Amino acid sequence: MGPEPRVVGCPPGAQGGRRLRHRARGRPRHPAARHERRRRRGPDRRLGKLYVSVGSTCNACADANPENATLLRFEPDGTDRAVFAKGLRNTIGFAWHPVSGQLWDMDHGSDSRGDDYPPEELNRIQEGADYGWPYCLGKQEPDAFLSQEPPDMQSRPEYCAKTQAPVLEYQEHSAPMNLTFYTGTLFPAEFQGNAFVAMRGSWNRHPPTGYKVVRVRFDAQGTPTAFEDFASGWLGADGTTQFARLADTAVAADGALLVTDDANGVIYRIRYSG
Repeated sequence: MGPEPRVVGCPPGAQGGRRLRHRARGRPRHPAARHERRRRRGPDRRLGKLYVSVGSTCNACADANPENATLLRFEPDGTDRAVFAKGLRNTIGFAWHPVSGQLWDMDHGSDSRGDDYPPEELNRIQEGADYGWPYCLGKQEPDAFLSQEPPDMQSRPEYCAKTQAPVLEYQEHSAPMNLTFYTGTLFPAEFQGNAFVAMRGSWNRHPPTGYKVVRVRFDAQGTPTAFEDFASGWLGADGTTQFARLADTAVAADGALLVTDDANGVIYRIRYSG
């Protein structure tokens, strides 16, 4: 049995982990779950709230633990832990827009609903909002494959009508792994406030999809308008051979875009040369 899931902090001056402090602990997820967790600090440095995404324990099910398939928020010392948003199956990537301050996420759709359903979602995250999973997919559409019913004797259409629909949808089963807003100066000015997403790639779609970095265009008001390919070539010309499994992106100090590949254990560096 593995260690208890927890969030820890390392104060300045800590050496060898001897001063690690627990920020939050417990089992917000079943230990056998395969979905990811990711932690971020909110944009208000004075308040310094911590946000942790907690994946579901299953492909599609009504989870008994209310902290699964959510985004949690709590104080830096681990107190005041609460569900910030729910109905998020597997939100590995989330970030705040550098201009508007709005929180956005990329959420994974359920598997085993066909090659072209349901879509991956780009969501505007609001406190207290429900994004529908597991009962609703895509634009508030009831999941016809799910045998369980929504709470409080609601029908699925009634329940889904109260949830938040994604602002944009992306190719099904692409597996978005992150969301990184560009704030560097190396790329042209039009990239400012746009986002990059590493698509890990499908595991059971025919033909495969993903295996690329996509750009999310945002307008001057901080509203997303479209997805477009930014870097590709990790999926062979035959459409089946895979050369990498992308895991994350980050903006380097010089403004280059870093892309991690955990299949090959490498970091790619993408820079603009004019």
